Amino acid sequence: MKQIFVLAILISTVYATKEALDEFVLGNRKFTADVYKEVLKLSSGNFLVSPLSAETVLALALEGSNGETSEELIRGLKFPSTKEKTSSAIKSLLPQLNLATNGELELQSTNKMYVNKNYPLKDNYKLLAKSTYMSEVENINFAEGAKAASAINKWVDEKTNHKINKIVEETSLTNDVKVVLINTLYFLGKWLNPFDTIDTLPKKFFLSTNDSVVVETMHTSEYFNYYENKDLQATFLEMPYAGGDATMTIVLPDKNIQLADVEQKLEEVLKPQPYKPERVAVAIPKFSVESQVKFVPILKNMGIKKAFTGGEADFSGIGGKKGDLYISDIIQKTFINVTETGTEAASATAGLVALLSAPIVHKNTANFIANRPFLYTVKHTSGTILFVGRYCSK
Repeated sequence: MKQIFVLAILISTVYATKEALDEFVLGNRKFTADVYKEVLKLSSGNFLVSPLSAETVLALALEGSNGETSEELIRGLKFPSTKEKTSSAIKSLLPQLNLATNGELELQSTNKMYVNKNYPLKDNYKLLAKSTYMSEVENINFAEGAKAASAINKWVDEKTNHKINKIVEETSLTNDVKVVLINTLYFLGKWLNPFDTIDTLPKKFFLSTNDSVVVETMHTSEYFNYYENKDLQATFLEMPYAGGDATMTIVLPDKNIQLADVEQKLEEVLKPQPYKPERVAVAIPKFSVESQVKFVPILKNMGIKKAFTGGEADFSGIGGKKGDLYISDIIQKTFINVTETGTEAASATAGLVALLSAPIVHKNTANFIANRPFLYTVKHTSGTILFVGRYCSK
C-alpha cells in the first residue's frame, strides 16, 4: 500500500506541475498582449520586448510579497492563481530555457540578486531564489554607485554575449536600494532551413501605399507551417530553428490592411494557429532592433500599483516588514538580429527594490512577401513567448 500511495502522490505532483505550467503559458500569452499594447502607446516604430524576462524578475519579486501586493501582481501579470503554482511553473520551465544543441541553438535564462551590503535578506527567500530560480546571490555596496553599477553591467554584458552592456546607471544605485533583481535571456538559433546569402537582394519595403524604402531582403522557398487567417486578415508563417526547441512566427497583414488593424486583435493573433505545412516562397528583411522599456508605468496601467508604492507595498518576505520595501524601477533592454543563418536575441531586465526613504517560385507555392510592416514572436517549444516585436522599417 505504501508504494501505491507514493506513486499516487508522484502522479498528482507531476499533474499539478503540468497544470501550473499550462496556466503560466496561457498567462504569458495574455501578458504579452497587454505589454505590447502598452509599448505601442509609446512607440510607433520598431520595438522588441521580452515578456518572459520581465515575468521572471517579477515572479521572483512575487515570491517575497504578501497580501494585496501579491494579489495585484498575480492578477496584473496574468500569473497562475497562486504563488505556489507560479513557483511550480517557473521551476519546471527554467531548466528548459537553458540548453544548447550542437551549436545550432543556444538558449540561456539567468537570474541574479544583488543585495546591498549588510542588508538582512530573509533566509527562506534566499533559499527559494537559489532552488527555484537558480539565482546567484551576491552582496554589494550600493553606496559605491559607480563600482556597483560596473559590476552589475559587466555580469549582464557577459550573460548576453556582449549584446547588452549596460542595464543600470550608477545614479540609480544608492544606499536606499536594497536589492536588484536581474534576469538575462539570451537566444542564438540557426534556421532549420537557412537562407542563401546569394539570394539576398535590395528590395522595396512599403511604409505606406506611396512611401517605401529599400532594405536587404532574404529569399527562400521551403516547406513551412503556413496559415492564412481570414478573420484576422493576416497570414502566419512559422519558421523553425534547428534542434526543434524554438520557432519564429511572422504575422503579415493582408495587402491593404494596416498593421495597426491586426494589432487591435492581438490576443487572437498570439494564439496557436491551425497551421498546415506548405511550400512557401518567402521574402523577409534582414533586420536588427534594439529597444529599452521602462516597465513601471506600463504595469501601473495594467492595475499593479501597490508594489510600486512606498509604505504600502508588502515585500516582507524579502526583508524587513510590510511597507519597508517597494519596487522603484524595472528596466528592460532587448536586442535582436535576424540574418540568413538565423537569429540572435537578448534581453536584460532589472528590478530595483528600494527601502522607503524618500525568390524562387514553384508551382503551387504560396507567397509570403514581407515587404510591409509586420509583427513577430520567438517562441519556445513549451508555447512560452520569449520575444515579441514589430518591424516597420530600417
